[in-house]
Amino acid sequence: MWFKKKNIYTVILLIVFLYISMRLTEFDLTKFRDFRNMIDFLSQWFPMDFSKLPLMLQDSMETLAMAFLGSFLGLLIALPISFFAASNTSPSKSLYHFSRFALSFIRSIPEIVFGLILLTALGLGPFPAVMAIMFHNVGVLGKLISELIESSDPGPQEAIKAVGAKKGFAYIFSTMPQIWPNLLSHYFYRFEVAIRTSLILGFIGGGGIGQRLFNDFKTFQYSAVSLDVLIIMVIVVIVDLFGSYVRNKVI
Repeated sequence: MWFKKKNIYTVILLIVFLYISMRLTEFDLTKFRDFRNMIDFLSQWFPMDFSKLPLMLQDSMETLAMAFLGSFLGLLIALPISFFAASNTSPSKSLYHFSRFALSFIRSIPEIVFGLILLTALGLGPFPAVMAIMFHNVGVLGKLISELIESSDPGPQEAIKAVGAKKGFAYIFSTMPQIWPNLLSHYFYRFEVAIRTSLILGFIGGGGIGQRLFNDFKTFQYSAVSLDVLIIMVIVVIVDLFGSYVRNKVI
C-alpha cells in the first residue's frame, strides 16, 4: 500500500516548515492589493528608448565576453581538478578529500563576494568580474564534472590500461568521450548563469549591460530599462539555443 504511517509525519513536518518559512519571510498574499502600483510603474517602461541602442549592444558584448571568459577559464581549471576530486580516478584518498573540500570551499563563496574582494585590488571594470565568475565556476564545474567521472563506465578505462597505456591516457581517451556531452551541457548552463551573474556584478561596478541597467534604473530612465531587460532576455535565449544546438551536434 502506497500510504504509510510515516507519510503522515512527513506531511506534518512539511507543513511546519512551510509555516515557519512563511512567518520568517512575511509571506502575505494580501500585499498584492497594491498590485495596481506595479502596473503603473511598468507602464512607464514603454515605449522603449532606442536612442542608446548602439551603446547597449556594446555593453551587451562586454557582458557576453565576461560570461564566456569566466566560465571557459573556470572549465579549463576545473577539468584537471575534477579527476583528483573523483573517487575512481584520484591518485590517493587524501588528495581526493582535499580536492573535494577545496571545491566546496570555493563554491560556497558567491560571485558577488569574490567581486567585492577583487574590486579592492583590481579596481572597477570587467576584469574583476571575469575573475569572480571564473573562481566560482571552478568550484561548481569541478564538483559536477567529478560526479560525471565517478558515474562513467570503468570498462573502457580498464581496456586501455590492459594494453599498457598509462592512467592519464586511459582517463583522457576512455572517460572524456563518455562525459563529453554532459560536460558540454553543464558548461553551457554555467555560461547562461554567468550572463545573469555578470548583470549582478555590473551593479557593483563590473561593467557591461548590468552596470548600464543599474545606472538607467537609478536615473529613472525606465524607457531605457525596458530595452536593457529585453536585450538581456534575448542574449539568454540565444545562448540557450546555441548550447542546445552544439550539444545535439556532439551527441
